[in-house]
Amino acid sequence: MSERSGFHLGVIGSLALSVASSVAIVICNKALISSLGFPFATTLTSWHLMVTFCTLHVAQRLHLFEPKYIDGRTVVLFGLLNGTSIGFLNLSLGFNSIGFYQMTKLAIIPFTVLLETVFLKKKFSESIKFSLLVLLLGVGIASVTDLKLNLLGSILSLLAIATTCVGQIMTNTIQKRLKVSSTQLLYQSSPYQAAILFVAGPFVDQLLTKRSVFAHSYSPVVLGFIILSCLIAVSVNFSTFLVIGTTSPVTYQVLGHLKTCLVLSFGYTLLHDPFTARNIVGILIAIFGMALYSYFCVHETKKKSTNDVLPISQMTGKESTPLLATKSLGHHQDKDGNETKNADGIPPATKNSLA
Repeated sequence: MSERSGFHLGVIGSLALSVASSVAIVICNKALISSLGFPFATTLTSWHLMVTFCTLHVAQRLHLFEPKYIDGRTVVLFGLLNGTSIGFLNLSLGFNSIGFYQMTKLAIIPFTVLLETVFLKKKFSESIKFSLLVLLLGVGIASVTDLKLNLLGSILSLLAIATTCVGQIMTNTIQKRLKVSSTQLLYQSSPYQAAILFVAGPFVDQLLTKRSVFAHSYSPVVLGFIILSCLIAVSVNFSTFLVIGTTSPVTYQVLGHLKTCLVLSFGYTLLHDPFTARNIVGILIAIFGMALYSYFCVHETKKKSTNDVLPISQMTGKESTPLLATKSLGHHQDKDGNETKNADGIPPATKNSLA
C-alpha cells in the first residue's frame, strides 16, 4: 500500500472513529441524564478527561507512544482554554433554549472561518463557502426549534463560540507548528482540562440543576453507565484531536454536524424521539451540503497539487481539507535548515498521529 493510500485510509478511519464514538457517548449520556436522573454534565466531563489522561499515561508507560515536551505555558493555556470552552457550552445550554443552543453550535463554523481568514490568512473559495452554507441550512432546519433570547444566555453563547473556535484552531496549529502528534498533545493538556472542570464542574452543575453532585445517590446502574461513558470518552477525545490535527477545525465542525444528524436519526430509531418531515428534509439537505464540501475540497486539493509545479510566487493558498481527505501540502527541512515542501505534503507529526 502506498504512503498516500495509507494516509487516506488513516483519515477515513479517524473520521469513522470520531462519528461512532460521539454518537455512542451521546446515547449513553442521554440514558444517564434522562433515564437515570444524573444531570451533572460538566462534572461528568471532568471525569472523562481524567480517565483519558490515566489511559494515555498507561499507554505511554507501555511504550505505545513517546511523550514529547511542549512548552509549559502553551500546554497550560491550551488546556485551560479547552476546559473553559466546555464549561461555557454547558452553561449556554443551561441558560438558553435548545433552539438557541443549536444556533450557537452552528455559529462555530462561520466564526472559525472568519478567525482563520483574519489571523491565519487562510483563503476559502466561494464553492467551499457555499457548501458550508447549505450544510448549516440543513442542520438548522433539522435541529433548531425555537430562538428564545435572553441577555445572560446570549453572552454565555458568545463566550462559548469564541473559546471553542480558538481552542480548535490552537489544536490544529500546535500539532503542525510544534510537530507533536494528537496523542502527545492530548496527553500533555488533558490534566489541565480536567483540573479546571473538576474544580468548576460541581458549581456549574449546581447552578444549572439546583442539585449537588455530592448528594446524589449512586446506584450500581448509575455507576455502570458513568464508567461506560468515561471509557467511550477516551475514544471521543482521542479521535477529536486526531481529526483536527490531520484535517482542519472547519472539517471537524462539518463532521460534528454529521454527528448531529446521526444523533437525531438514532434518537428516533432507538429512543423513539419525535421525528417530523422537517427533520428528514433538514438531514437530507445537511448531507447534501457535506457531500458538496467534500467534493469541492477534493477538487481544490487536486488543483493545488497541480499548481505545485509552478513557482511558489504563483501559488495561492486555499482551504482544501476534505471531509474524506486526500493528502495536502506539508514541510520538511533541507540540510541548511530551510523549510521546504514535501511531495506528499503531510507534516511528520500529522502522519504519526495516533489519536
